[in-house]
Amino acid sequence: MKIGFSNEKYLKMQSEHILERIKTFDNKLYLEFGGKLFDDYHASRVLPGFQPDSKLQMLLQLKEQAEIVIVISAEDIENNKVRGDYGITYDLDVLRLIDVFQGFGLYVGSVCITKYGKQPSAEQFQKRLAELGIKAYLHYSIPGYPSEVSRIVSDEGYGRNEYIETKKPLVVITAPGPGSGKMATCLSQLYHEYKRGVKAGYAKFETFPIWNLPLKHPVNLAYEAATADLNDVNMIDPFHLEAYGVTTVNYNRDIEVFPVVNAMFELIAGTSPYKSPTDMGVNMAGNCIIDDEVCCQASRQEIIRRYSKCLCEMKRYGETRDDKSKLEILMKQAGVTFRDRAVIGAALEKEKETGHPAAAIELPDGTIVTGKTSDLLGCSAAALMNALKTMANINDEVKLISPGAIAPIQSLKTKYLGSKNPRLHTDEILIALSSSAATNPLAELALAQLPHLKGCEVHTTVLLSSVDEQTFKRLGVNLTSEPRYEVDGFYHKH
Repeated sequence: MKIGFSNEKYLKMQSEHILERIKTFDNKLYLEFGGKLFDDYHASRVLPGFQPDSKLQMLLQLKEQAEIVIVISAEDIENNKVRGDYGITYDLDVLRLIDVFQGFGLYVGSVCITKYGKQPSAEQFQKRLAELGIKAYLHYSIPGYPSEVSRIVSDEGYGRNEYIETKKPLVVITAPGPGSGKMATCLSQLYHEYKRGVKAGYAKFETFPIWNLPLKHPVNLAYEAATADLNDVNMIDPFHLEAYGVTTVNYNRDIEVFPVVNAMFELIAGTSPYKSPTDMGVNMAGNCIIDDEVCCQASRQEIIRRYSKCLCEMKRYGETRDDKSKLEILMKQAGVTFRDRAVIGAALEKEKETGHPAAAIELPDGTIVTGKTSDLLGCSAAALMNALKTMANINDEVKLISPGAIAPIQSLKTKYLGSKNPRLHTDEILIALSSSAATNPLAELALAQLPHLKGCEVHTTVLLSSVDEQTFKRLGVNLTSEPRYEVDGFYHKH
């Protein structure tokens, strides 16, 4: 696949820029990390070449100077807020994050519980952390936040919060998700540091929108599509334009809150180090794009996928968290339609030809293979097998798995496990293929192609079961589907 982003340049440039920012303050920088610190698959899709763990790898280059504080809102603990991607509550995700960071040799100094108001579940979580040997600090809800600046920046506001003791020059503030209170934690720490005579600084690390790309650049439009459920809007930074005469891009929440944040800086430090929200950022991603057209094309595909996902959610659940109208506008602004996604046309044509649900997979070299629903296999399983054969240069007529080997699996599903559908799902066909690989060299060769599917495009003409969707997700393919079921009815097992 074509590369549009230099990951090596990004790691070097980003870490150097953060070190420079630390030096501009009193060798103490609080860095708010927005988005995902690792597993950033959105960035890897729209910036081909960006590795999902790039931000983590960058931090590892700075691990001698860095420590991590994980922030969680007491309100989210009380409400049992769940991460959609992992399906676990925010408090459990804090423990997961600690394990992950420490597993990479990064120092996790403490946890900060924000918006604390004596919520019973938050107090229980603090006790649990203490039993695990993890220090937890309490930051309180401040009446009038964020508008009553003089009250916030006072002993009754930030001064009431517990001071988080840190050891390293770079303090990374991260959280399980948005709305946890990362910025407020950073500013509260600045207040306490200045009280102690330490002229610490604050910066923000957000990958998107990319500040030095045009407002309507496909990469920035793809970010709006990814946050269609948050009502974020990319905007020209008016403060940066006024201060420097240079056009840069930021998003509405940072622009709206900047006057308040700036006033807080002035009250804390006597003067603000920044003239714009763009000044606060440390993101160098825009400088590491090496093929703009590759990134543009990848971003246009991401916008199509996001809109397709929205339509499928509406079919499945009758509603979607995303703003459908906004996604339709973004499709027009990016100049794309479903016709621009090659696998959609190929899958629909295969369905028309066979009269049965079909799937299409675009391989790394641009070849498109298809699969149809049969008595033995679902369309996604058939397309997957055909893709593996094509990549392994195995003749399509060769049977890697004999029908005799598939029949017992079908019998197990229908006779003993209560399934009405005898056709094999993608995970089942892969298990059957791996069994055949023990005695069949061609099956072993086909199985070895699985890693090459990562990043491939897939489209199915019907909504898939959750089993098939999860298998494709684990393989790292980019899946879209037509928003319709294979069988009409009111109840569908997802």
